[in-house]
Amino acid sequence: MKIKYLGHAAFVITSNKGVKIITDPYETGPGLTYGEITESADIVTVSHGHHDHNNVAAVKGNPEVVSRAGRSMVKGIELKGIASYHDDAGGSLRGDNIIFCFEMDGVRVCHLGDLGHRLDDKQLKEIGSVDVLLIPVGGFYTIDAEVATEVCNQLKPRVIIPMHYKTEKGIPGIFGVEGFLSGKANVSRPDSSQAEFKPGELPATGQIIVLKPAL
Repeated sequence: MKIKYLGHAAFVITSNKGVKIITDPYETGPGLTYGEITESADIVTVSHGHHDHNNVAAVKGNPEVVSRAGRSMVKGIELKGIASYHDDAGGSLRGDNIIFCFEMDGVRVCHLGDLGHRLDDKQLKEIGSVDVLLIPVGGFYTIDAEVATEVCNQLKPRVIIPMHYKTEKGIPGIFGVEGFLSGKANVSRPDSSQAEFKPGELPATGQIIVLKPAL
């Protein structure tokens, strides 16, 4: 299974058989200048209805869109959507957020979307075991570096891939990835937007991989 970071909260996750999932496709604009998404996919997950996460029209290939809590089976992959909030005030500030978990080629992936709070016991139970965690770390619109660290400690994933942080092309008003990385020793920065994961070759716990946005 391969994970390619497009930018913001958008990834292309490709199975060994070629099934593709794109997460939270963004809409470009003056405040978000990553390149246009031109990838095709079989499945698109949408964590919430904001334009920087729900640009399904950009994705080629007539994908099936999954944007709700509960279980969905698409192309032989079971996706679990878990209800959460875009803020730490029960959704009263920015609305709801859906966490998506699925297994591909024996690797369990969790995309937290625009999570805005610590996870409660029910959410932790629903998420379960995580091999690769895609987690926002930039703050303001999502959890910040401190809370993201706490969430990682809650879930104890084998691999952590930060997303939704400030870059020269990302949205203004949020912080870069360095605050999240500060004080952490198990960090790698490959000169690539993509990484491959196999169930028998995953680290024991907590390896942080900072992928370069492809777009």
